[in-house]
Amino acid sequence: MDKSLPATLLFSCFLLISLSVSSLAQNCSSYSFSRNQIYSACNDLSQLSCSLHWNYHPSNMTADIAFRKTGASTSNWIAWALNPTTPNMAGSQALVAYQQSNSTMLAYTAQVAGSGSMQIGNLSFEVPSISAEYSSGGDMVIFATLKLDNSLVSTNQVWQEGPLSGGSPGPHPTTGENMQSVGTVNFVSGTVTSTGGGTSSKARKRNVHGVLNAVSWGILMPVGIIIARYLKVFKSAGPAWFYLHAICQTSGYAVGVAGWATGIKLGSDSPGITYNTHRKLGITIFALGTLQVLALLLRPKPDHKYRLYWNIYHHTIGYTTVILSIINIFEGFEALDREKNWKKAYIGVLIFLGSVAVVLEAVTWLIVIKRKKTASSDKHVNGVNGYGSRVQQTA
Repeated sequence: MDKSLPATLLFSCFLLISLSVSSLAQNCSSYSFSRNQIYSACNDLSQLSCSLHWNYHPSNMTADIAFRKTGASTSNWIAWALNPTTPNMAGSQALVAYQQSNSTMLAYTAQVAGSGSMQIGNLSFEVPSISAEYSSGGDMVIFATLKLDNSLVSTNQVWQEGPLSGGSPGPHPTTGENMQSVGTVNFVSGTVTSTGGGTSSKARKRNVHGVLNAVSWGILMPVGIIIARYLKVFKSAGPAWFYLHAICQTSGYAVGVAGWATGIKLGSDSPGITYNTHRKLGITIFALGTLQVLALLLRPKPDHKYRLYWNIYHHTIGYTTVILSIINIFEGFEALDREKNWKKAYIGVLIFLGSVAVVLEAVTWLIVIKRKKTASSDKHVNGVNGYGSRVQQTA
């Protein structure tokens, strides 16, 4: 058996972790449009998992924009609007899109009435072109060219989504993020702010929360278990496997605590927005992880009579924590409706770790079986020789 195998596998695991962090930390600037459009400015909007991309042309005061909703449902409509008078959807100049019953996309302009009605109509400014698409990845995008004036270059922006009713836009929800999706946009400076429940920093906090928890509970913890379960079988690993296991688990717990704290902060900053399953699983995972860390202080010596029971406790809590963590990470993807690439990246991580575990399971079993056969053979040979010697001495 190649003695470098444990080190190679361990290096591969940590390389994958670094790549996955980079993958999970992506934002609007890393998005590739199906039509290969390139936009010089973009911002991840603070609510409803949307982003705004644009190119501004000062010579004729036009802006080419793309408004993108990630994880969009084909039974919903989306809208993005400018409102130079008030930061509200009512009275705004909107771009609206949704998928029709024949699976084609309809995109149009509408002046939003006080009742919220969005009937097709011209805006107070020209929109030379408008179209929309629904990508295979679940993104719904509105593309448009806007001919702006001085009052619209820097103004209020509003964005929304809501259900279709009878094949046309119905009322949007009046709670949570739908009531906070308002802010400002400056096409010249490339800045976007949110005045409805916080700035775009909330989106960054969500990203941080997701990355911290995915890396800690969803990657470092499973890697620590793989190290403890398999590397200790290799004699070349020596006692190093234990220290590597401890480093992974304690680091994972420390990063996980930071992720849990950001989740608590996000919850307190978002009144009316609750994800009960995600929150309850998060609390349970944090409690189990804390019990696991505290158990290290009570770890009996290997020959202690209670060590067997401690091992059962340690393994049960450890595996339960990791399984619940993986489930909750996917709950987080669904609850926060984030980039689908995040989910794909994490699925790739799980596939890699699972493949490593399968390979090591087979390798370690072969090693254990070979050692047992060798030990049995040595015992048999020694037993025969010992018996023969006693016979000769008796004779």
